[in-house]
Amino acid sequence: MLDTVKIKNALFASDVLGGLANAQKTIPCQWLYDERGSALFEDITGLPEYYPTRTETSILEERAEDIADFAGARANLVEYGAGASVKTRLLLDALKDVHSYVPIDVSAEFLSESAAALVADYPDLTVASIVGDFLTPITLPKESKGAGRSVGFFPGSTIGNLSNEEIKDFFARARYDLGAGSAFVLGADLKKDIDRLIPAYDDAAGVTADFNLNLLARINRELSGGFKLDQFSHEARWNEDKSRVEMHLVSLTAQTVRVCDEEFSFRAAETIHTENSRKFDRVELADLVETQGWRTCKVWTDGDELFSVMMLEAA
Repeated sequence: MLDTVKIKNALFASDVLGGLANAQKTIPCQWLYDERGSALFEDITGLPEYYPTRTETSILEERAEDIADFAGARANLVEYGAGASVKTRLLLDALKDVHSYVPIDVSAEFLSESAAALVADYPDLTVASIVGDFLTPITLPKESKGAGRSVGFFPGSTIGNLSNEEIKDFFARARYDLGAGSAFVLGADLKKDIDRLIPAYDDAAGVTADFNLNLLARINRELSGGFKLDQFSHEARWNEDKSRVEMHLVSLTAQTVRVCDEEFSFRAAETIHTENSRKFDRVELADLVETQGWRTCKVWTDGDELFSVMMLEAA
C-alpha cells in the first residue's frame, strides 16, 4: 500500500510540475478528485444548473430493464470513474442476479467509503474495488470472473474529459479488459446552447469554483505548495473549435508561486487549464467507439436531447 501511495504522489508531483512549466499552464483533471474534490463534485451533481446528472439518471431509470435484459444473468458490472456509485444502484437493482461490481476510481478514500456503503446495502454482492486511473491498463480481479458477461459502465459524460485519441485508447483497452461478449453502457453529453452549458460549470452558489480551487489546496497540502487561493478565481469558458467547456483557474495578479521547491511565475489573468467537458454529436461519438471493436446497439436520449446513453456490444 505504501508503495502505491508513493507512486501516486510522484505522479501527482510530476503532472503538476510539468504542467505548470508549460506555456499554457495545465494540470490533468484526474487530480481534482481527492477526497474533498470527490465530495464537492457529488454536491455539484445536485445543483439546479447541473443538468447532466438528473437527465442521465432519468434515462437510466427509464431504460434500466432494457439494460438488464441486454446484460443477461450473473453479469459483472465494471464502472470506470465510479465516484459515489449513485447511478450504479439503478443498474444493480435492475440486473438479474448480478455477480460482482468492480468500481474504479483515483480517490482511494472516496472509493472505500462508497464500496462500504454498497456492501451494507447489497450484502450478497461481491465488490472488488480498483484504485487507479481508468486511462491506464487495468487487470480485473479474479472475483469478477467466471459468471456472466462483463458490462462496462462509464456514466456522467466523463468521456467528455478525453481527446479523440484518448477515447480510442480507452475503448480499445476496455474491449481487451472486458473480453469477448462484453457490453458497455456509456453516458455522453450532447451539443447544446451555450447559455445552458456555462451555468452548469459556473453555478451561482460557487460550488464548482470551490471544486476547482480545491486543486490548489491539494497542491499546497501534498506538494508543499504556496498557492494563495484568494489570488485565483474559477472561470468556465466555451471553446467553439473543440466543442468543449473548459475550466480554468485565473491568476488575479502577477505573482510567483513555489511548489516542491520550484518557482512558477504568473502574469495577471494567466490561467491554469484544469478540465475539459466535451459535448458530442451522437454520430461522431459512435464512429470513434466503433473503430475500437465495439458496435452501437441502442442510443437513448431525453425528450430535449440534452444527454445520451449508449448501449454497446463487443463486435
